[in-house]
Amino acid sequence: MKIAFVDGTIITGDRKVIEHGTVIVEGNRITKVGENGSMIPSDARMIPLEGRTLLPGFIDCHVHLCTDGSPDPLRVMLSEPQTITALKAANFAKQTLMGGITTVRDLGGKDGIDLGIKQAIQSGLIQGPRMLVSAQMICMTGGHGWQFGREANGPDEVRKAAREQIKKGADIVKFMATGGVLTPSVEPGSEQLTEEELRAGIEEAHKAGKKTATHAMGTKGILNALRAGIDSIEHGVYLNEEAAAMMAERHIPFIPTLSALFNIEIKGIESGIPPFAVEKTIKVKPHHLQSIRIAKEKGVIIAMGTDAGTPFNLHGENLGELKLLVGQGFTPLEAIESGTRIAAGVLGLDHELGTIEEGKLADLIVVEGNPLEDIGVLLDKKAITLIMQDGKLVKGA
Repeated sequence: MKIAFVDGTIITGDRKVIEHGTVIVEGNRITKVGENGSMIPSDARMIPLEGRTLLPGFIDCHVHLCTDGSPDPLRVMLSEPQTITALKAANFAKQTLMGGITTVRDLGGKDGIDLGIKQAIQSGLIQGPRMLVSAQMICMTGGHGWQFGREANGPDEVRKAAREQIKKGADIVKFMATGGVLTPSVEPGSEQLTEEELRAGIEEAHKAGKKTATHAMGTKGILNALRAGIDSIEHGVYLNEEAAAMMAERHIPFIPTLSALFNIEIKGIESGIPPFAVEKTIKVKPHHLQSIRIAKEKGVIIAMGTDAGTPFNLHGENLGELKLLVGQGFTPLEAIESGTRIAAGVLGLDHELGTIEEGKLADLIVVEGNPLEDIGVLLDKKAITLIMQDGKLVKGA
């Protein structure tokens, strides 16, 4: 079946904008992109855009479908039956897709639930975004995320832990280089897995052709991970000029996950978030914003990631991250690129996704209005009138 999106604003994902553009989809591929309506095949189903905007399906580089965005999501996940976590995760997957996110990278699940959700989506059993998953996060004993991570100590154990995640079916391997906000009695800036431990795990992942990512807030942990060969830095709260220069030179992307800290600070202790998490958030937030400024000035690749599933950071509201990036000096076009072309590159899927381009998979969304004039329109689910994933209309059919 051929579908023609006709006469609308086309934001291609690579900072190009086509006014009164037309996009043709045949099967699951984009076959034509241009300004000339005469290229429409006579047998195509017409979808007039008429004042709407067509964009690539968005990509969230950092989610946790096993956590529910409640005030204390780790406590909830660890206390509820595995079946409940799985059912909730399936629902969150659909909510994410309906929010305009057609692909995600899940960076830490529980009991293999993330792997199962990915398979259920691939088989058509449930609706959800295309998923890359990391299975268990690898941390030191008692380190950040130990409650559902794979604790490992020393290079040999970390190497074994990486092999275990790959055996389970992980697409990427995630390491915990520093402490974090949501684990009690852990300092966000503290070094955790050492450079030698990180190198052993990263080498093992790379041998298997897998990308790697690290939770890294403190400066020393960020530098340890970079020297060890990591493929992306998540959060980067205390990122300094040395680390940013190294990242820019080596083309290592930074996924700041602004949504996580902003939601914790806004909701506060009175909402039920554990006091220790609020206190740590308030302490680190100024450093986090400074890190984003440094990274942008140094030319570091910055991709959209939300850490969805953390307190009040709800699945399906992922595109709020773009508004936060605009608040930190990004233009709307730059913010959109961070969640499309750049994010596809982080996942290693830029040959198939991330831009509206001939030959690529047809992951597309249609939005009322123009997000270049008001990025906030992307936060209104009613404004997202159509979602196409892999050539199939999943919303607005």
